[in-house]
Amino acid sequence: MEQIRVVDLFAGAGGFSLGFKNIGLKISLAIDVNHNASKTYATNFPETIVMEDDIRGLSGREILKIIEKNDIDIVIGSPPCEAFTSANPLRMKDPLDRLYLDDRGSLTLEYIRIIDEIRPKIFVMENVPSIIETSTLREALIHEFKKAGYENVYFNILHAEDYGNPSRRTRVFISNIPIKPKKLSKRVTVYEAISDLDERNDIPNNEKYELNEKKLLRVSKLSYGDYLTMYRSADRNIPLYTRLNPYDLAPTVLGNSRFVHPFHDRFLTVREQARLMSFPDHHIFLGSRDEQYNQIGEAVPVVLSSVIAKEVLGVINERTIFRPS
Repeated sequence: MEQIRVVDLFAGAGGFSLGFKNIGLKISLAIDVNHNASKTYATNFPETIVMEDDIRGLSGREILKIIEKNDIDIVIGSPPCEAFTSANPLRMKDPLDRLYLDDRGSLTLEYIRIIDEIRPKIFVMENVPSIIETSTLREALIHEFKKAGYENVYFNILHAEDYGNPSRRTRVFISNIPIKPKKLSKRVTVYEAISDLDERNDIPNNEKYELNEKKLLRVSKLSYGDYLTMYRSADRNIPLYTRLNPYDLAPTVLGNSRFVHPFHDRFLTVREQARLMSFPDHHIFLGSRDEQYNQIGEAVPVVLSSVIAKEVLGVINERTIFRPS
């Protein structure tokens, strides 16, 4: 059988790609505008062409030329969610403005433009559920995908913790196929995910750093679930610097997330944070420490991308999928 080829748009640190790589699929091309995320991706996917570029300046024809192929089977990707998420206190009030007028929100339309020009058999686009929180947004997205030639559009809402991720994460995966992986019966706790890392010095990105005396005193008083401060979002307050309960799931890992270790008066290392998003220890993160945390917080959890990849591969193997005309 001819090799199945995947393109990852807004690839970030590679969490979405890694699930597809894990089941043996070839990631032909990955694109992201962020310099350090692209360096991280290239380090972990040496066999993939990695472009550090703004997708708005690329065409589908150029992408096919770069990978020297006439077609692509699967396009995945995670356009920025800031325009849609309620965690953004500055998001536009009108839901349609978030898609059509916000510079970051309109990158979703660029994703759709690229699949229109590439015409893959299957596309899977990840974002926050608030991208479909109103009927007007859902209808607009369906309309745009139909313009690109895809009559069937499915809004697959998945919870990463149902598939073995140690932190909570609810995301929508918009695709031209239904994605309904079987849930696991057991959830993975924080303790199970990170307990072996405390004394490990042989794993990359596991360096600890000391808190200043004032912050150390405040952190030392935190019980499980307590936090140092709050972040005001569009519709609620979000706790920051929460001490994790070792026997429960971690809260959702965000780009600005920093968690306090369950048993020690320090923040999690980058590697411990990566474990909460089910990244394997051989996946290396580059850039400043803040940039590494951000790359993790913006990723698709690897256990979730892996079950999605299996669903996609199963559909390709089980039936013929015709590309849009």
